[in-house]
Amino acid sequence: MRPVLLVRNDAYETFGVAPGALAAAGCDILTVNMTAPGAEPPPLDAVSGVIAFGGTVNVDETDRHPYLATVRELVREAVEREIPYLGICLGSQLLARALGQRVYRAPVKEVGFVPIRPLPAAKEDRLLSSYGDGDLVFQWHQDTYDLPAGAELLATGDAVRVQAYRVGEVAWGIQFHQEVDAHELRWWIEIADAEEDLAATWGVTAAELRAQVELHAAAHEERGRELFRRFAEVVRERG
Repeated sequence: MRPVLLVRNDAYETFGVAPGALAAAGCDILTVNMTAPGAEPPPLDAVSGVIAFGGTVNVDETDRHPYLATVRELVREAVEREIPYLGICLGSQLLARALGQRVYRAPVKEVGFVPIRPLPAAKEDRLLSSYGDGDLVFQWHQDTYDLPAGAELLATGDAVRVQAYRVGEVAWGIQFHQEVDAHELRWWIEIADAEEDLAATWGVTAAELRAQVELHAAAHEERGRELFRRFAEVVRERG
C-alpha cells in the first residue's frame, strides 16, 4: 500500500501520536516539511491518504508563505480525487478555503483543553463516532470558517461553532489538535512563553497550560491514537 502523506505546515511540529498510530495500524508514512525552502509535496498518485497539520499562519498569507497556496491546491485535488484527507487545525482551515470558504477571526481565541460537542451526524461517522459529549480536546487557534457547501457538521463547541466536519465520504476537517502528545505540548508552551506574553495574548498563563497537560494529556493521546487508527482503516479500504 502506498504511504500516508503527513504535511508539515509549521516549524514547531512533531506530528505527535500520528506516526506511531498509523504505523501500528499498518500504514507507512511519508512526510513533507512545507516550511523548508523549495519544498514540494509528492504527487498524489504516490500516496494513499493525506493528513495536513497545523500552523501559526493564516491560510491567506500566501504572499509571505507561498507554500500555503501549494498545500491548498493539494487539498483541493485530494478531495476531487476522493483520496482520504484529514485536516487538523490549519489543515481544516485549508480544506474549507480550498473549497471556497473564507477563513476569519473566531469570536474568541481558543487555547487549552476544552469540551467538544458531537452532533447526531457524528454517531455514524467513521472518524468521529468515538467522541462523547464533553470530551476534552486541545485547542490553540484564533481563526475559524463556515462549512463548505455540502459538508456535514459533525461536532461543535461552546465558543466556536465548527469543530469537526466531513466533505463527501473521505475528507475531514477538525479544528482541534488531536495529534499532539504531552511532549509536543510542553514544547509549544515553552516556545510561546519565550516569544510572547501568553496571558495578554491568549488569556492563559504557561503555568495554567502546563497544569492542564498534566491532567488531560494521557487521555487526549489515547483519543488521538484511535482517530488515526480509524483514518488508517479508511485508507486501507480505499486501497
